Amino acid sequence: MSLVVENLSVHTRTGRTILKDCSWQVPTGGRLGIIGESGSGKSMSALAILGLLPEGMTASGSVRLDSEEILGLGKAQLRHIRGARIAMVFQEPLTALDPLMKVGRQIAGPLRLHTNLTKAHIQERVHELLTMVALDDTERIAASYPWQLSGGQRQRVALAMALACEPEVLIADEPTTALDATVQGEVLNLLSELVEKMGTTLVFVTHDLPVIAKVAEDLVVMRHGEIIECTTVAKGLHAPREEYTRQLVEAALSLSVRASDLGGCVSDLDVRALERDVQVSDPSARVSDLGVRGESEKAALHE
Repeated sequence: MSLVVENLSVHTRTGRTILKDCSWQVPTGGRLGIIGESGSGKSMSALAILGLLPEGMTASGSVRLDSEEILGLGKAQLRHIRGARIAMVFQEPLTALDPLMKVGRQIAGPLRLHTNLTKAHIQERVHELLTMVALDDTERIAASYPWQLSGGQRQRVALAMALACEPEVLIADEPTTALDATVQGEVLNLLSELVEKMGTTLVFVTHDLPVIAKVAEDLVVMRHGEIIECTTVAKGLHAPREEYTRQLVEAALSLSVRASDLGGCVSDLDVRALERDVQVSDPSARVSDLGVRGESEKAALHE
């Protein structure tokens, strides 16, 4: 299922433009990364596509699933599309998930709404989905509330819920930002494996360029509510056309990761070409004479 966005704009009630004439597309089974700093409009684009804009904001332009226009559909029509044909994983699952509802029931929600499965089959499917996102002890997880799970477990639950009805398009809005590096890598690998296995079209929104390099093929760069550059991930990292994109690459190399780490994310990228132009500092630190004091020793220091 392809997703085509044309001249998408978002305005506030007072007439302020949040998003201006944004156009991009991702083919069936493709993986698009949207990157930009905070306030660039990348998350607003995702919300506009799904008809989830904050109150007082309006969207114009065109959003098509294959040839079907979905921008401007009513709530009842969107209810049949969200979760079934297009789904979303949000940045913070503790906020996105209902804290007062057990996660098994939340995962079952899209299945009850969009399928004709019996109650017994829905319960089986819930456990299948939890297993699919690499969660053990599915009985305990399904019977838990979101606040009883770790951040990584909650994000896996959110992913299971989004993929419950095998949607044709999945939008992931910075889904690993709140996770530590190890768990982030696990979730990204899992996401990539699942969308490839299911043939799902992926739109991945983030401010983190190395993350885009891991999961996406095509790249949209946004700034101040406008699209700066549309390209492939490899070209965007290796030979960006726009100065702003180049600055993002330099920041990723100098502040986030070593050039060798970035090169490991994209096998067809010659990072050495970037290293010739970007001075990468050594992030190593040296610690000496490190010790831990007991309570009596700490008290003595303050006497």
